[in-house]
Amino acid sequence: MRSQRMFVLALALVLVSVPALSARAQGEEIPRGPTFAARALQALIDGIQFGVIIAITSVGLSLIFGTIHLINFAHGEFVTIGATFAFFLNASAAGPGWHLIPAALAAVAFGALLGAAVDRGLWRPLRARGTGLINMFIVTIGLSLVLRHVVLVLYGTRPASYAQYDIQSTIGLGPASITPRDLTVTLLAVLVLLGVAMLLQKTRIGTAVRAVSANRDLAEATGIDVQRVVLFVWMLGGALAALGGVFFGLVEIVTWDMGFKLLLMFAGIILGGLGSAYGAMVGSLVIGIVAQMSTLWFPVDLQYAWALLVLIVVLLVRPQGILGRAERVG
Repeated sequence: MRSQRMFVLALALVLVSVPALSARAQGEEIPRGPTFAARALQALIDGIQFGVIIAITSVGLSLIFGTIHLINFAHGEFVTIGATFAFFLNASAAGPGWHLIPAALAAVAFGALLGAAVDRGLWRPLRARGTGLINMFIVTIGLSLVLRHVVLVLYGTRPASYAQYDIQSTIGLGPASITPRDLTVTLLAVLVLLGVAMLLQKTRIGTAVRAVSANRDLAEATGIDVQRVVLFVWMLGGALAALGGVFFGLVEIVTWDMGFKLLLMFAGIILGGLGSAYGAMVGSLVIGIVAQMSTLWFPVDLQYAWALLVLIVVLLVRPQGILGRAERVG
C-alpha cells in the first residue's frame, strides 16, 4: 500500500515537471506572476484613482459642513443621481442616446440644480425656523432613503455601464498598466480639484465661502450675503457629487446604490479635517491609497476596514484631522 502511494506521488511529480522541462528544452520562458513591486505600483495607481474620485465627491460635502455645520447624509444619493442621470441620457433605451461627454456635462448641471432645489426648498426653511442640527441631520437620513428608493424605482436593480469607453486596451506604465479611460478620469479629477482650489483662493465667491466657513456671524456683519454663499455651496456640492458619480460609474459600473458604496467620502473629510476642503482632498486621497494598498496583504473584502482603521489611528494622534483646526470645547 505504501509503495502504491509513493508511485502515485512520483507519477504526479513527473506529470507536473514534464511541461516545464519541455518548455525549457524549446527555449520558452515559463510564465510567472507579477512581482510584489509590480503589484504594489498597480495598487498605488488604483488607489490614487479611487482617492481622487472620492475627493471630488467629498469636497462639496466638506464645504456644506463648513458653511452650515450640517453633515448631509444624502450626499451619496447626489452621487448616484448624477451617474444615473448621465446613464439615462447616454445609454438608456428610453433616453436620447447622447454621447457620454455632453451627458456628463448635463448631469453636472442637473446636480447643481438639485443642490439648489434642496437648499431653497428644504434646508433654508428649516434654518429659518431655527431647527436644531440634530433634527436636520435626521432629516438628511430620511432624504437619503427617499432619494435612494426613487432612483431604485426609476433605474432598477440591474447594473449597467455607459455606451462609450467600456472596453479598452491598457497602457503600460512600467510593470503596471492603466486604461486610457482610467488615466483620463484620474487626470480630469485632479484638474477639477485644482480648479476648486483656485476657485476658493482666487475668486470673490471663494473668499466669501472661506469667510463664512471661518466665522458666519462675522462674515454676515461685514456685508457678505450668507444665504447666497450657502446656495452657491449647495450648487457646487451637487455638481461635484454628480461629476464624481459619473467618474465612478465610468471606471466601475452604474448601480442604484453606488452612492452608498462611496461612504468612504465621510471618512475622507473626517480624516482630513471637518469643514476643510483641502483636508477633504488629502484625507480622501489617503483613504483611497490605503484601501487599495491593503489588498497586497489582505483580502479585498477588508480594504475598506483597513482604511477606516487608519482613520481611527490618525484621529487618536490628531483628533482635528490632518488639516483641521484644533478647537476648544466647553
